Amino acid sequence: MTGELEQHREPSDEATAEMHASPGTTLLSVIVAARDEADRLAECLASLLQQSEPGWLLGEHWELLVVDDGSSDRTAAIAAGFAGVRVLTAPLPLPQGWTGKNNACQAGAQAAQGQWLLFTDADTVHPVATGGRSTSRSVVEAERYKVDLLSYAPRQVARGLLQRALLPLIYSELASAYPEKSVNDPARRIAVANGQFLLCRADTYRSLGGHAAVAGSLIGEVDFAFLAKRGKVPLRYRYEPEAVEAYSPEDPTLLWRGWTKNLALLIHNVLPLALWRLLDVALLWGLVLLALLYPTPYLWVRAAFWLFWLRTLVRVYRRAARSHFPTLDVLVSIALGLPVFAALLYASWYRVRMLRRVLWKGREVLVART
Repeated sequence: MTGELEQHREPSDEATAEMHASPGTTLLSVIVAARDEADRLAECLASLLQQSEPGWLLGEHWELLVVDDGSSDRTAAIAAGFAGVRVLTAPLPLPQGWTGKNNACQAGAQAAQGQWLLFTDADTVHPVATGGRSTSRSVVEAERYKVDLLSYAPRQVARGLLQRALLPLIYSELASAYPEKSVNDPARRIAVANGQFLLCRADTYRSLGGHAAVAGSLIGEVDFAFLAKRGKVPLRYRYEPEAVEAYSPEDPTLLWRGWTKNLALLIHNVLPLALWRLLDVALLWGLVLLALLYPTPYLWVRAAFWLFWLRTLVRVYRRAARSHFPTLDVLVSIALGLPVFAALLYASWYRVRMLRRVLWKGREVLVART
């Protein structure tokens, strides 16, 4: 969920050193809730462990917890193979009314010792080569801006034709629905947080009720951000491509199901939006056919068709470019992805708004009426 790239100043090394001035204190707990993430978890944990350095040592200044959410693959074994990682098991069976991820995050928070809690997903990578060092510098940023909740929208990496066709369109609509300036404005009711990177002061997290306050939500981090903003908790949200990257499932079925369960909750006008995207398809392809095939002896008529087509293309491109994806991915999404995106929006509306039940990673989740 990205908006306009906000200008910010990177925390300095002096600020990082000052933050670590209190010995014997666990400043940060990084919590990774994972279910059947054997394909991605090792890369995620390796990138986090690389951020341990003098003045910011794992096991001394911060801790790393993986909460296994009833995985049927080697998720827990992979986590246990990394030195310094605490592996927990989420309480099962799920308490009534809870989603699996919220249950796992709550279990991790209860075991955490840090003054700050960082929730991040197993499909993320936290690169250090770019200087992001998300674990330490996010805490510095939160302290500097005097916020209790900080969330990064990561750089989304598209792999394969389906992801390139869909992801720019999805994230451009999320950027439109949750612009950074509005989210960060205390006077506006709009709020959002990204589950792939959510940092919260531990005392504030617990005072708001933690994930128990959004136990049944399929978009728990977003609802938690709304809860925080209603409680006048200062928050900050921005696009941060250098600190964290996110990877969508390569399995097309998982990609489709994942967004089917979320889009109708994240975007309230999801059905009209699907119709608008189909109209874009009709305009982009129909105008080309008219310009080439319409029987007219007047060149100005064909020119009018081409001008209308160009205007439509520029409008659609500008909207899709809000996703921060590379230009080539944006063009692929416009050329191939619009009808697929419309179908996905409809599928999400039907599943979430009509059937009110979704299937995700072997669990059927009932969607609460709002």
